[in-house]
Amino acid sequence: MCDYSLHQVANRPAKIHDELVTTRFRSTPTSGFAPVGEPNIAVCLLPGTEIAFDKDVEVERLWHFGFLRGRNIGQRLARFRQINIENKNAHHDALEFPGGKVVLLTRLVAGQRATILQMPVGDVSRITEQAPSPGARQSSHVT
Repeated sequence: MCDYSLHQVANRPAKIHDELVTTRFRSTPTSGFAPVGEPNIAVCLLPGTEIAFDKDVEVERLWHFGFLRGRNIGQRLARFRQINIENKNAHHDALEFPGGKVVLLTRLVAGQRATILQMPVGDVSRITEQAPSPGARQSSHVT
């Protein structure tokens, strides 16, 4: 899926083996994934999509005056999730790492490269808003 604030950005569905880069999109309050070499196109992932980063993931650190450059979280593999679905004005796109840590995509340091390893089985053309499935995990470890 593409987060609520990316609806005005050109986008396309993710494909297996896509090479992506974390990107801050112009004229939006958020960031996400873009294809390598195409910084103005958002790639929309389905919940359950598994990705591998080239290096350990870096997350912006919050500071009372703004953000500081990244904190390495020591992980390279992640699964895409959506959280806070009931709040239409909140960021929903997140990554869940082994051990259960969940990080909003908007908190990823820009410029990190990743590759899509696996996508969920089913209709991969369904890039629309959807309610969380019954029993969907909601983590309290959101960063």
